[in-house]
Amino acid sequence: MSFSVRRIRGEATAELRSFLRKPAAVFFTFVFPAILVALFAAVVGAGGGFFEEPQGYYLPGYLAFVILLTPLSRLSSTVARGRDHRRFEKLATTPLTRIEWLTAHVLVNGVLIVGASVLIAGLLITVGGASLTVSFADVPVVILGVVLGVAAFCGVGALIGAAVSSEDGAIAVSNGVGFPMLFLADTFVAPETLGVGAPVVEVLPLTYFSRAVRGATFTGEPTAGALVILAVFAVLLFGLGAYFLPWQD
Repeated sequence: MSFSVRRIRGEATAELRSFLRKPAAVFFTFVFPAILVALFAAVVGAGGGFFEEPQGYYLPGYLAFVILLTPLSRLSSTVARGRDHRRFEKLATTPLTRIEWLTAHVLVNGVLIVGASVLIAGLLITVGGASLTVSFADVPVVILGVVLGVAAFCGVGALIGAAVSSEDGAIAVSNGVGFPMLFLADTFVAPETLGVGAPVVEVLPLTYFSRAVRGATFTGEPTAGALVILAVFAVLLFGLGAYFLPWQD
């Protein structure tokens, strides 16, 4: 079956309208991360403890909050709910394919999260006083990192939703997967500070998002290697997520 932009656009439009009708979803995508930035900026500004780096060091952590947790919770709950309501059985009778369905949801989440990321970066600079070394050449690197991260974690969210028996259970598992990864993947605290072994850190896709964004915006370190590995994770996890959708072919 051919890949249809029209079908993707139709599913994406429906998903975006669904998002805008849910105040809680809008709050946790845009408002809650803004509150987190303001609070965390105050903690970092006070210094001491784990948080002794300059404000700009923590940008990957702030962005990781929405890039990781938003797709995980949204896709896992959407897939679990769709399975319980037999929506995928109905979709299987239409020309829409599972890859097109997941692509549409990646696009919607990507647009929303790029917007949230711009808001977070702006707040970090204006409220937190962060000094970011971002050139025009670095902007595509950050955007690409966001898009690849969204694709990877939409795939993980789809896998969780397909594997867990209920919508509430899917959200619980998403949080159980997401929150440990948020702090273990070289985001807010360096792995050696937490005493986390290298093998654990290196198998987390969020690690490579953090390194790419930090290299582009703060340290100036090369980003190509991290982006390539993140792209491999994105293709693999997206493919697995699409394959295991509870579609009825």
